[in-house]
Amino acid sequence: MAVAQEPGVAEAAEPAASPVSSHNEWDPLEEVVVGRLEGATIPSDHPVVTCNVPPWAARLQGLAAGFRYPRVLIERAQRELDGFVALLQSLGITVTRPDAVDHRQRFSTPDWSSRGFCNTCPRDCLLVVGDEIIETPMAWPCRYFETHSYRPILKDYFRRGARWTAAPKPQLTDDLYEPDFRTPAAGEPMRHILTEFEPVFDAADFVRAGRDLFVTRSNVTNRMGIEWLRRHLGPGYRVHEIESRCRTPMHIDTTFVPLAPGRALVNPEYVDVDRLPDVLRSWEILTAPEPEPIDDRMLKITSMCGKWLSMNVLAVGDGRVIAERHHTGMLRALESWGFEPIPCDLLHYAPFGGSFHCATLDVRRRGTLESYTG
Repeated sequence: MAVAQEPGVAEAAEPAASPVSSHNEWDPLEEVVVGRLEGATIPSDHPVVTCNVPPWAARLQGLAAGFRYPRVLIERAQRELDGFVALLQSLGITVTRPDAVDHRQRFSTPDWSSRGFCNTCPRDCLLVVGDEIIETPMAWPCRYFETHSYRPILKDYFRRGARWTAAPKPQLTDDLYEPDFRTPAAGEPMRHILTEFEPVFDAADFVRAGRDLFVTRSNVTNRMGIEWLRRHLGPGYRVHEIESRCRTPMHIDTTFVPLAPGRALVNPEYVDVDRLPDVLRSWEILTAPEPEPIDDRMLKITSMCGKWLSMNVLAVGDGRVIAERHHTGMLRALESWGFEPIPCDLLHYAPFGGSFHCATLDVRRRGTLESYTG
């Protein structure tokens, strides 16, 4: 005999297939979040920010902190960003965007106050591992509330079946930062501005290769942050550290970039291939070519990124890789390695934190969770 359903009680729905599903850096890309330039504000002169740039640039940044970026920088980058979004859509990739935010607004905790920065680089504040999307505990105070501009997207993904996690919100008090920190000179032992006061990390210090993740310790990612993610992901994943010789390390995607199963692009200036983790012994290591110098005086002054931004490419699947049109050496190298390079302009995004990989968060790639390290 059929049992009558209680009034107002809906039948249990089948669990939704998560709209978030991305296990590596190379499977066919189906959906991506792309950052925004609207409201971008020059970041603060906090030591954790300025330790990554030359002293003269730090002084200029201190004078300009909290002001809008000059219109000429915004307009050039916006034209290129619009072209990049159009390219992704022409490839059949769904593009989602965060809300526009006025980053000049001041905010505070009981310990400090700051203005914001921008939401140009979703790769920094959000990490996708499988069907889970993780808000990261970033070390820059000016980025404390950056994920709020992505909250409508996160809530939509959650309602549709994704797992949504926020790492512990850091305090970012003075205890987190080494007092009187200075960048180590060539030949000196490596040191970082972060202490182990609490876990902090940027998602862009991690790259994924199925059950293996690779990370660089940096001036925005400490050992506690790496260990937090290792424990959070549990025994189904392995987290390996890539040693960087960069004197101002920040983000792995100009140091070590997996492009295909068993194939990774490495920065010959930052990486000693003989000191790579043992799990990579069977991988083909592709050495990035020396980047061409950029003949743009304004970009040299305002760029937040080094010359190796040429490595900041985005694999979209089936061997296709979007790369900066001006970096012809990288385009030729990709082709010689059997990839299909797709030239695109995003050179003037550098003052806002990066290029193709930085400017995106791959939410869904067509593929399954596998192990690529034997």
